[in-house]
Amino acid sequence: MKELIFPRSDRTALLVIDIQDRLLAAMPQDEVERMLRHTRVLVELAHTYAWPVYYTEQYPQGLGATESSLLALLEQAGGTRCEKVEFSCLGNETFASSILPRLPSHIVVAGMEAHVCVLQTVLDLQARGYQSFVPEDAVASRDLRHKMNGLHLMEKAGAVNVNTESIMFNVLGKAGGENFKKFSRLVR
Repeated sequence: MKELIFPRSDRTALLVIDIQDRLLAAMPQDEVERMLRHTRVLVELAHTYAWPVYYTEQYPQGLGATESSLLALLEQAGGTRCEKVEFSCLGNETFASSILPRLPSHIVVAGMEAHVCVLQTVLDLQARGYQSFVPEDAVASRDLRHKMNGLHLMEKAGAVNVNTESIMFNVLGKAGGENFKKFSRLVR
């Protein structure tokens, strides 16, 4: 049962979609702070547990680069960048030919906007047999109603809506040890 609602650490990748400077400026500030905080935790988790990390930038010439503090973590985690103009990552030729064949079966998807690029990517992942896990606290949209609708649609397509702490504690499995201390500090 647990495998139906949580990603398996031994076959999981993290995909961070379009958390870019100019897009962030259009989002509600409290949503931005929440999304960035939880996405950073997910990147740290992926790095610690050796999950592959991928991140996209939607038309960076116009929307800017990935937010700098997040970009530093993504690079530290060995993240692979993909520039795109397509809303679904899977519609991008580079992503489809270079990244998709390397993806494990479970994908944790964070980013924005929840009802556009995240939604279309998750729908395509689900249609191709991947299992998507979408932490509701690590996605954002300009309008909270659109975010909630996007999460609902992803769930109807078979994605699992979850939260960052649940993923984190499921991966940790128990209290104690250095990883538990490290991640407990990150979510306080």
